[in-house]
Amino acid sequence: MKKSLGPKTIVFPTPVFIVGTYDKEGRANAMNVAWGGICCSSPPCVAISLRRATYTYGNIVENKAFTVNIPTENFIKEADYFGIVSGKKEDKFAKAKLTPKKGEYVYAPYVEEFPLCLECKLHSTLEIGLHTLFIGEILDVKAEKDILDQEEVCRIEKVKPLIFSPTDIAYYGLGQHLGQAFSIGKEIA
Repeated sequence: MKKSLGPKTIVFPTPVFIVGTYDKEGRANAMNVAWGGICCSSPPCVAISLRRATYTYGNIVENKAFTVNIPTENFIKEADYFGIVSGKKEDKFAKAKLTPKKGEYVYAPYVEEFPLCLECKLHSTLEIGLHTLFIGEILDVKAEKDILDQEEVCRIEKVKPLIFSPTDIAYYGLGQHLGQAFSIGKEIA
């Protein structure tokens, strides 16, 4: 029997996205964002949800661009740090000892050390309560060669992305491969 928990922000898994932007002075900034995910396949789009009070919010509004960077398990401290401190007050890249690289397709930095990056131009926004949903059209995906297989497909087990649990405010890694999507269910048919 299920127990009603009321309205809560619980969904599993929740990604850990590091969103890269430039501020008005051209300084690179990065923010840890857990409310987000792919929202359209054609055109390819990703959505992130931010509070207006964040520094990143103003940067996206100003520049109409952002990157979504996927940190690995090895960068858990840096990823968490990006969610603790405001870029308005300090240079997060310098403090975390990570490298901001200028995007090729949009005016936003990506994190050189992270294996996967999406360069996004702002497609649209939607105000929802305390948050604004920013939908970014993905103009390019950059992937380190060592996370690709022979067909140049990104392999999640090589990326080892962080996931966030909103229920216990903790980070986790991924589990084991269980089966192929759009295939294993055919055993029932």
